[in-house]
Amino acid sequence: MSKIAPIANRDMVADSLSGLTDENRSWLGLLMEKPASDEILLDGLHLYLDRQAEARFLSSLKLRQCGEWLGYAAPARLQVKLMEAARSSQHAAYAAFRDGLTESGGLERAYPAAKI
Repeated sequence: MSKIAPIANRDMVADSLSGLTDENRSWLGLLMEKPASDEILLDGLHLYLDRQAEARFLSSLKLRQCGEWLGYAAPARLQVKLMEAARSSQHAAYAAFRDGLTESGGLERAYPAAKI
């Protein structure tokens, strides 16, 4: 039996996050639908954030928009993992991504506060 090549890898995810076109958003949305792809998505997110942290020019607006889009688009099962990724470093790139993620309110939608 021949092995089937995976549809996505972490480099593809990182490249798609860096150029969030409509086509990339659609592809990432499809990737987020399947729980089996969560690890690849998160590995790609870490690679994207690491690349942005090492870049000569920090595009905080782009990182914030990426975080905001992921916060709105990601299913509830990913919200905690996205926030963990955003909090994994104190670098300004991670902070900008975290700001966008927080602004989207995805974590609050996934896990609303208890009404006491």
